[in-house]
Amino acid sequence: MSHISNVELKAAPDFSQETDFIAVGMFKDSGVPESLAALDAAMDGLISAVRERKNFTGKKDESLVLHGQGQVARVALIGLGEPEKFTLDLARQAAGNAVKAARAQKAVRCELLQPDCDLDGADLAQALTEGLILASYKFDAHKKKEEDAVDLTGLALLGDVDAASAGRGTIVANAACLTRELQNEPANIMTPTRLAAEAERIGQAANMKTTIWDREGIEKLGMGALLGVALGSNEPPRFMTIEYSGGAKGDAPFAIVGKGLTFDSGGISIKASANMDEMKFDMSGGAVVLGVMEAIAHLQPKINIIAAVPSTENLLGGSAQRPGDIVKAYNGKTIEILNTDAEGRLILADALSYVVDVHKPAAIVDLATLTGAVLIALGHRASGMLGNDDDLLAEVQAAADHTGERVWQLPLWEEYSEDIKSKVADVKNIGSGRLAGTVAGAVFLKEFVGDMPWVHLDIAGTAWQDKDQPYVPGGGSGVGVRLLTSLLLERAG
Repeated sequence: MSHISNVELKAAPDFSQETDFIAVGMFKDSGVPESLAALDAAMDGLISAVRERKNFTGKKDESLVLHGQGQVARVALIGLGEPEKFTLDLARQAAGNAVKAARAQKAVRCELLQPDCDLDGADLAQALTEGLILASYKFDAHKKKEEDAVDLTGLALLGDVDAASAGRGTIVANAACLTRELQNEPANIMTPTRLAAEAERIGQAANMKTTIWDREGIEKLGMGALLGVALGSNEPPRFMTIEYSGGAKGDAPFAIVGKGLTFDSGGISIKASANMDEMKFDMSGGAVVLGVMEAIAHLQPKINIIAAVPSTENLLGGSAQRPGDIVKAYNGKTIEILNTDAEGRLILADALSYVVDVHKPAAIVDLATLTGAVLIALGHRASGMLGNDDDLLAEVQAAADHTGERVWQLPLWEEYSEDIKSKVADVKNIGSGRLAGTVAGAVFLKEFVGDMPWVHLDIAGTAWQDKDQPYVPGGGSGVGVRLLTSLLLERAG
């Protein structure tokens, strides 16, 4: 099991039975709140004592585990920081720190007491539930299990918890964990065929329909850019769509499109060998789209959605695409290939122009691990955001602020379009050398959405992490699932 998929809701700790592990959040330099009086008494005043002695100050990310002599075996004090600065994302982080403390103590169950704070109760319940489940994730599918290993198997949230919001948090967190699982699997397992099978499974839900195109079908569609990238791969490419009909008949759907490049060697323009194993994560945009549709399948909001994922490998060999080749995309535009490692924008060009032409959406958001340049600009802290519509950009920003999945807007000025003009084709697939690489990738994609309201999220810096964070273990992060699900639910009303 990669994660714990359910959080039990309880009104309060039951001190009549032995409790293995309880985590409680406490604000910086505050006393013991009344809500913890019963627990403090059950611990013979130990919580009050450590606060008075300042063994635990309550600063953000601080934790201290107390061992009791009575019915409560262990209590973890989790720092929440200053109360006036407490946010929903800090609540998620506190829940994640509680799970980390429980695992460090080899507890089999972690119970978290909902903190008293000024945040909306429904939002707080969802954030804490998300934090607990997301922090429980670990990718160990291919590791031998130790016979005497002790692992966390149960989660609970205690207090006056909004059950409906906690249920929504459970659905969204499980969907993000699905995305992480797809991201973390190696490329010899997570092939385009395997991604398509996941899309088929999700499409069996109510109000959903999945369509999969194989190489022959992609050729008939006229997706020359996707086929060009797939030339060097023995794994057959796939193009998949999932249609969700939850809104009124005839309402234009909202489109989400994700890059599904299951391994990227760079092709003939081969990458350096260092860290090339991380290129299994190049399908993260597609994995996010599938994760979002998994959440939508359970939430069933009143909105129409079209999801699309173009998928292939980018490998090199005798049949691989070459620098200097020219391909024709779905919308008829020709593309000069000057760097075969700028392949994600090629497969997205076909997918975006297909969705615009066939499904005529109200708006589009695409996600892709598109450029290393976004890492230089923003590091691992935020995804790059570019688009052609201020209202849609504001919607994405609001969803990012609400979910804690940060984005930062970069410019998409018309002058940048000059950088992708080709002398021998309509456009070329790179910009001006190493300059403004993230913008160049987005400007290229803009050629394939026309006047449709559109936002591009470059998640190359956020799709996976090297280091564990409170509720994001190292590896695939699932970033984008909660953001897009929040945006879609807000649109649905």
